[in-house]
Order: sequence, then structure tokens, then C-alpha cells
Amino acid sequence: MSRQTTEPTEPTDPCGPAVIPLNAVFADDFVQIFVAVTTEDTAEQVAAAVAHHVEGKRVRALPHPRVVFHNGRRLDPATTVAQAGFEPFDHVRVEYDIPEGTR
Repeated sequence: MSRQTTEPTEPTDPCGPAVIPLNAVFADDFVQIFVAVTTEDTAEQVAAAVAHHVEGKRVRALPHPRVVFHNGRRLDPATTVAQAGFEPFDHVRVEYDIPEGTR
């Protein structure tokens, strides 16, 4: 009789990811919006969710990556909402990552 061993895994929340409403502004937009994200969403996904409501409507779409700023710090695109410590109704800013000298 052989024994199978499995590597331990991190416990998962039985209720799934939590929904976090955020107050957001995109680039040069003059309107702040509410966006619902989950604790498992990455900063890249948060940027896309915010851009969806603004980009190409009130702000011209640009061919540059988007970055998220929270509490004055720029987030790595792979950082999750949970890792960044977002709380409900926190303010985030999404900007284009425009290389120096291309404006």
C-alpha cells in the first residue's frame, strides 16, 4: 500500500474573494467613479476596470501601459487588491506609464 503525499496549500476563503468598492480617477479625467473589484484582482485588472469607464470616452486612449497609485505609492501590476491593503472606498489613481521624452 503506497501513501500519497500532497504539499500543503494556502487555505482559501470558503466564501470566495471579497468585493471591494473603490473611488477612482483615471489620468486627466475630471470625474471620480466607483469601481467594484475583488480582493483577488491584480493592480493591472484594477487599472483595466477603471479605464473601461473612461478610456476613449472622456480621456483619449494611449498605447501605453496603465499603472495604479494607492496612498501615494505606485503598485506593481501583479500586486493583488488584498496584498495592497485596499479598504472599501479607498481612492486610487490610474495613470498611463508614458516613457520620458515621449509626451
